[in-house]
Amino acid sequence: MSLVLPPKEKRSPFSIIKKWIFLAVLLVIYIWTFVSIDVDWVRAYERMISNFHRVIPKLFSPDWSSIGKVGEAMVETLYIAFAGSLMAAIIAVPLGFLAAQNMVKSNVVTTIGKWILSGIRAFPDLILAIMFVVAVGPNPFAGVLAIAIGSTGMLGKLYSEVLESMDMKFIEAMEASGANKIQILFHGIIPQIIPEFLSYAIFRFEIDVRASTILGIVGAGGIGTMIQFAQMNRNWEQMGMILLVIIVVVTLIDFLSASIRKRIV
Repeated sequence: MSLVLPPKEKRSPFSIIKKWIFLAVLLVIYIWTFVSIDVDWVRAYERMISNFHRVIPKLFSPDWSSIGKVGEAMVETLYIAFAGSLMAAIIAVPLGFLAAQNMVKSNVVTTIGKWILSGIRAFPDLILAIMFVVAVGPNPFAGVLAIAIGSTGMLGKLYSEVLESMDMKFIEAMEASGANKIQILFHGIIPQIIPEFLSYAIFRFEIDVRASTILGIVGAGGIGTMIQFAQMNRNWEQMGMILLVIIVVVTLIDFLSASIRKRIV
């Protein structure tokens, strides 16, 4: 018995032309981008080859004598990421409710909530770190504040989306049976949103660990300070040790958080 395949759908000439126009525009954008930037490609290639033979072998020969200092700096980085993520996970809850259309009946209030979250997300973590270093001084607390504010914008948006996708039939049934606002909150809303809220908070912690590794470059504490000093002193063996520790720690955290999130959700 032979298998009869359905006839292929013929593509219209317009769709083919549209595809080629899109590819041509994309190609023009790429060409314009590389032509517009002032790069001496020959010099860049020569420096890359020179640095490859001079720097890369040292990066793959880490200075094991500095493992203690690097470990302490990495622990401080984890503290910064955890404290900032925890603060963000708490602050983002009321902002998430404020931006959720099914939680706030006023479109004006919802729009304000969305604007607040969009405004917070507009600032990169490094810019926030610079601002807080100026405000509170060069210390790990500046890094905690930068991570907390930077993560609040993203978590608040994700929380609002979880609330808007919530099953409202159960809430309507509780309202019809005479339940008050507090009962609806603790017995109808929170049980539905807690798993996804925790999952997003843990996922954000993964991102914050990576972000915290570079905040020290602007004086916000953590292992980024060691990266800056190693780069300034051309201590590539210590830089290799720092990169090795970051890779190991971030990989372990990704594995553990993924396992936790699977159990929660």
